[in-house]
Amino acid sequence: MKRHHFLITCCFLILQQASLAQVTFEEYNPPSSLVVPENPISKSKFPFIDVHSHQWRMGERDLNELASEMDGLNMGLMVNLSGGNGKAIVDANKNIQGNQPKRFLVFANANFNNIDDDWGPRAAAQLQRDFEQGARGLKIFKSLGFSVKDEDGNRVAVDDPRLDPLWAKCGELGIPVLIHTADPKQFWEPFDANNERWLELKTHPRRKREDNDPAPWAQMIEEQHNVFKKHSKTTFIAAHMGWYGNDLAHLGDLLDEMPNMMVEIGAVIAELGRQPRFAKAFMEKYQDRVLFGKDAYNPDEYPTYFRVLESEDEYFPYYKKYHAYWKMYGLGLSDEVLKKIYYKNAIRIIPGIDASAFPK
Repeated sequence: MKRHHFLITCCFLILQQASLAQVTFEEYNPPSSLVVPENPISKSKFPFIDVHSHQWRMGERDLNELASEMDGLNMGLMVNLSGGNGKAIVDANKNIQGNQPKRFLVFANANFNNIDDDWGPRAAAQLQRDFEQGARGLKIFKSLGFSVKDEDGNRVAVDDPRLDPLWAKCGELGIPVLIHTADPKQFWEPFDANNERWLELKTHPRRKREDNDPAPWAQMIEEQHNVFKKHSKTTFIAAHMGWYGNDLAHLGDLLDEMPNMMVEIGAVIAELGRQPRFAKAFMEKYQDRVLFGKDAYNPDEYPTYFRVLESEDEYFPYYKKYHAYWKMYGLGLSDEVLKKIYYKNAIRIIPGIDASAFPK
């Protein structure tokens, strides 16, 4: 009998150990045992302008309710990049002016259907109308360079000359272009143990790219920069720090080379948080060129941005393990730099913002 119980116990222990050994990398996410001072920040030190948000069908949104949520974060103004064009701009601006005229701005979007030799003038004329109806910038989604095709079915490169009238019109109107080109470079690299984005590609396999799907990463980024250089009188905001948040020295070289280029930190705060000393030095040097952006609007995720920018906390997690499995550290930026990133730079380059709502 004792032997029988002994065998059962052994089998149980073996099965238990086998179960523990089957924990996958995706599941392995233990809480840290490190005990260090923690200073979570639920509300930013200064009111901020989120230049990278998406609110679809803004003409139908309850903006008073949304503004109340923003108050809890100390968000002074939200820039909706998903404004569309034509009637959508009219409806959005009517809702804004009738409810929260100081809290929201809308950017227009170009319609890339049926690109031909006459597309540029048509698109520029539409942007002129959208500007007259309240649009205060242009947002270019990553579909340009990825999936946009011309009337002959060919891929339209970001620097396709047929688009030149649109970029020139933005310069003429004095409105910025916030442009998302490509995706993280690792999406084009082999899906193996050396890929830093392995977990993200494992959990989101549709994000994997190849050099022919639709083009090499370096080529797409070069196309974007060609546009910046060609249209030096237009201000461009490279979304997601132009995918160079992990190579700030090179990003600095690009900013030096292209004075009309700005960057925003949406969805790349984890890149800054893992290199606090170097990132702080970068933010101080290029304090006039960096904007606050978040991308997907989720109030629960903003505090991580505040903590990276404002605190000097150590070894705290990002909110999506598949995006960043590493821990982060606070940059502890000065008030002067914070004010520029949070709102002063946006006020300088985006027309129509009521500066009186923000500290001097």
